[in-house]
Amino acid sequence: MLHIRAITVLAALAAGPAVAQSQLSIATGGTGGVYYPMGGGLAEVINNHVEGMSATAEVTGASVENMGLIATGDADLAIGLADTVQQAYAGTGRFEGQQLPMIRAIGSLYANMVQIVTTADSDIQSLEDLEGKRVSVGAPGSGTEVNAQTLLEANGMSFDDFTAQRLNFNETADALANGDVDAGFWSVGAPTSSILNLATTQDIRMIPLTDEQVAAAQEADPTFTELSLPSGTYEGVEEDISTIGVPNVLVVSSEMDEETVYQITKAMYENIEELRAVHPAAEETTVEFTMSATPVPLHAGAIRYFEETGADIPDDLRE
Repeated sequence: MLHIRAITVLAALAAGPAVAQSQLSIATGGTGGVYYPMGGGLAEVINNHVEGMSATAEVTGASVENMGLIATGDADLAIGLADTVQQAYAGTGRFEGQQLPMIRAIGSLYANMVQIVTTADSDIQSLEDLEGKRVSVGAPGSGTEVNAQTLLEANGMSFDDFTAQRLNFNETADALANGDVDAGFWSVGAPTSSILNLATTQDIRMIPLTDEQVAAAQEADPTFTELSLPSGTYEGVEEDISTIGVPNVLVVSSEMDEETVYQITKAMYENIEELRAVHPAAEETTVEFTMSATPVPLHAGAIRYFEETGADIPDDLRE
């Protein structure tokens, strides 16, 4: 269905100047993460506050896949991790040799937190203890997979050090509960439903990162920021957990017309309480966070809105 609609959109673009699209698809992630409810909340904001537009959140493989969907026109908006978005725009990392220069940002939404989960009776206490174990590193093409790989390689490890399984959030939680994996990576806003649900049926433990591991990850990828998962976020997690995080960015194609992007940006920021009612991660969705955390240039329509608000837009966020 997405593919058929994409052909229509691309044909319209080829025929002449882009016009406001009545149907918008928002590429998100799996249902067990934050992207999907966040995308659903954004769709509701668009439906309620942008005249003539109807938006729908789509389940996808998340960040890496989402950048491709924007490039091909199979999605109109997409959420992606800042490092993945930056790689797509620059043609580096996972996008070596397949640069997507049309990627533009509307804004940054919230920070994903790398959460490494095991069961309370596991002997895994540290990143190094993953060696020789069965570990879920996230769905194929997800930002979780990218973050896990970067974190490990920055600290002298790789997926070859254990039996890597590429499972989405819900699959990882089920595999931990069933004893099919020993640990799992999540890169997602906290709290996330899949870990919340797991913690109600299993005693879990979160694996903290050392200061040295955090510093190594930041040196490898400057989009990482040091974060702390507060105690009590999940049942059984009784102390703050040191980790890293990456901002999540809402992106569109540079080919989307300015007025459409302006209306979407305006609707999102001026009705942000509706998004926060859907998920607490949207507490971070502010103009200030966008200006400090966005890794690629803003779309002209977003710039127009931010200029109206009097925001101080950094030069590197202008095209």
